[in-house]
Amino acid sequence: QIQRALRSLSIPLERLHIMKGHMMQDMCKGLSRQTHAQAKVRMLPTYICSTPNGTEKGNFLVVELCQSQVRTLLVTLDGDGNMSPHMVYKIFDLPEGITQGSGEALFDFIAQCVSQFLAETIHSDPSKSEECLPLGFVFPFTCRQTQLDKAELLSWSKGFNCNDVVGKDVVQLLQSAINKQELCHVDVVALMNDTVGTMMTCSTEGRACEVAMVADKGSNCCFMAEAYLVETTEETSGRMCVNTEWGCFGDDGTLNDIVTPYDECVDVESSNPGEKRFEKMVGTLYLGEIVRHALIALAAEKAIFTGTNVAVLKEKGVFTIQHILEIINNEEGTTDVKRILEVLGLEASERDCGRVQQICRAVVGRAATLHATGLAAILSYMCQTRDMETLMVNVGMEGELYKGYPRFEEILLSVSRLLSPECMATLLPSRDGSGRGAAMVTAVALRLAAQRREVNEVLAPLRLSRADLEKVQALMREEMELGLGKETNATASVRMLPTYVSHTPDGTERGDFLALDLGGTNFRVLVVHVSEEGINMASEIYVIPAAIMQGTGEALFDHIIDCIIDFQMKQNLVTHTLPLGFTFSFPCKQIGLDKALLLTWTKGFSASGCVGQDVVQLLRDAAKRKQHVGMQVIALVNDTVGTMMSCGYDDPKCEIGLIVGTGTNACYMEEMKNVGTVEGDQGRMCINMEWGAFGDNGCLDHLFTHFDKVVDESTINPGKQRFEKLISGMYLGEIVRQILMVMTEKQLLFQGKMTPKLQTRNIFQTKFLSTIELNGLALRQIRAILNELEIDASFEDSVLLREVCQTVSLRAAQLCAAGLAAVVEKMRENRGVDQLSVTVGVDGTLYKLHPCFSDNLQKTLKDLAPNCNVSFLLSEDGSGKGAALVAAVASRAAD
Repeated sequence: QIQRALRSLSIPLERLHIMKGHMMQDMCKGLSRQTHAQAKVRMLPTYICSTPNGTEKGNFLVVELCQSQVRTLLVTLDGDGNMSPHMVYKIFDLPEGITQGSGEALFDFIAQCVSQFLAETIHSDPSKSEECLPLGFVFPFTCRQTQLDKAELLSWSKGFNCNDVVGKDVVQLLQSAINKQELCHVDVVALMNDTVGTMMTCSTEGRACEVAMVADKGSNCCFMAEAYLVETTEETSGRMCVNTEWGCFGDDGTLNDIVTPYDECVDVESSNPGEKRFEKMVGTLYLGEIVRHALIALAAEKAIFTGTNVAVLKEKGVFTIQHILEIINNEEGTTDVKRILEVLGLEASERDCGRVQQICRAVVGRAATLHATGLAAILSYMCQTRDMETLMVNVGMEGELYKGYPRFEEILLSVSRLLSPECMATLLPSRDGSGRGAAMVTAVALRLAAQRREVNEVLAPLRLSRADLEKVQALMREEMELGLGKETNATASVRMLPTYVSHTPDGTERGDFLALDLGGTNFRVLVVHVSEEGINMASEIYVIPAAIMQGTGEALFDHIIDCIIDFQMKQNLVTHTLPLGFTFSFPCKQIGLDKALLLTWTKGFSASGCVGQDVVQLLRDAAKRKQHVGMQVIALVNDTVGTMMSCGYDDPKCEIGLIVGTGTNACYMEEMKNVGTVEGDQGRMCINMEWGAFGDNGCLDHLFTHFDKVVDESTINPGKQRFEKLISGMYLGEIVRQILMVMTEKQLLFQGKMTPKLQTRNIFQTKFLSTIELNGLALRQIRAILNELEIDASFEDSVLLREVCQTVSLRAAQLCAAGLAAVVEKMRENRGVDQLSVTVGVDGTLYKLHPCFSDNLQKTLKDLAPNCNVSFLLSEDGSGKGAALVAAVASRAAD
């Protein structure tokens, strides 16, 4: 019988693995917005998003509600790394019956304790009498927190049952009671339970602690979870401490196969049968009862206490955790065990004493093993969600089982290591319960609030209101009208250049078309086959040697024709004369679809004899010199128009082109009657806005921040392309770097340490923004990016860096949307419709690769232009396929 009882209290390793898996599933359920209500592991957010960093400073008041006492503390932190906080405390016993009385009486008593404590403490130090004292409240009951200082009690436990408190905000109840005591300088700023307090206590003395476990009358664990996984809150950055409330694990029956008949008896006799099944197997409030029922069963089977009166065992609560710990911690034979049993009124033989000791060890050993399984579930979850191969973490420990049972630590570490071999936990004993931790929570909350005010001050100029965006939209509209006007075009900042493209594809285009894409040191030649089945393309990339880029214009265009001939030969197209669309990504003044004067070379080109000349004619002349008749240049196109045309083939409603990449630009189909710079009133023409220069006349100066001005001044064209410098990929990384430097100077980042790399221009690439803003990207990956910049970043630095990147990219998307809103509203008014349906063809790495840019752009556009139903279509090869389609549409129109 003894062996059977011991076996029932021993859980095989494979069963512990299954239990660990169940707990991890329940943790995920508890964090999910959809399944949170059904989860037994509640996973309650605590709104504690940071652990101490050692700079916390000041006086902090703590009130801790314990089982039978109220503990008050005054903690002084010197900002010296919190190595030696100065603490004064006083303990008040709870009056009899108050735990079952009215809630008001309980909170009034707590407030009176605070008042008395302060009267005594401040009396000895008058300098503290007038200063505002922030208070941290340790309240060890299950609450639903919605802020650090807002928590609704869900249920009482541990023998408390005060009326009119469940469902109320306990912070407000305490603050009201404190106000009644006329303690106007005491402000309750944080509430936490004892588990969270333990974690924060163990986070002092220069060691980060991210998990805490309390193995006491009840049992609980908390840990720092990735904030975006805590779906029951709005917080998405950084980490948040989650209070697992794992005592209810198993209430859905998942532990039924390891529940013994003794556990069943304890549960039936409890005040909440069927609830808190896990806690009833591990909490010290219940271990004595489990042992008592095991002894009753074994005595009935005559396995112990034969011929002895065991009526005393029928008395609930007779066997306590103190008795168990004395029995199992006694290695000196059974003399002490016999004495303890005799004190309880049990006559025991030596064999009885040995067997009682075995049962006690089995019950407590099982409790330690179950704690270890829960810890293993949490450690593995942390390791997985942080995308780490191995996890090393400090675990704060508190509670009478942990302190009173010498083998608890050994079992906890060995079993959790067996179940989670990828995780290495170091246990840190809490030296001061949760009191010091509560002071730390309060101090960290105030430090973060002060930091938040400073961060907001730095970022405020970059945060645009709806009114700001409406003003940008109105200014863009004004500049568009000026650019279209015959008399005003020359001085307009938005040039509104006519492209002589009068139609978008309608799907009837057929044939083979060449495209030439020249925009840098490499250029492409393409053949685009348009048929009923769709579009097929073949292309080749050719290099332009530096000597040709900087030589004569004739040599440059001869080289281009040689490459076209080579391509046509490879494609067996030498005998064909194919229409060609020419994407030429340099500033031009276009005076016809196939006529454009080069204004200036950029991007390292300086070929002589080209500026002021018609580039289409230069290409035709080279073809003549080479006697090449296999092509006919139909159209010269810029990449923005090519993007619109490329998407226009797939969607006939595509009448806008947008590029948001290294640079930014837009084009759209304007009514000819509004284009004052071209003769004729019939039909439409695509207008290349060249909107990157919007604001060069000073109309956007009110939006330019200190950071924008510094970036602008360091470019090769200060004062030019002002709109582009707020939006495009070439500049966003540099804007972020400027902000990081200011924040570092203000001690808000990187502990105020400026590295030489951070001071290097353009070191912070815009692609970093895309990576950093990826939702759910583990913050250690952000730290890896910062390590490339030789910056040693803390976890909090990573969170703040993400916020800076989000602010800069959001502003860029919003400004882009404001410009686009001006375009679609103008088109809607042009056409005299209440509701416009139009598609925007888009290209550019920032739009395509940044995780939030497109969503932010579309959301803002919808808000600014509610009467326009705008769809977005990603362009595939606007400068190649698009140029060929311009040629195809022009050929169709000519036919």
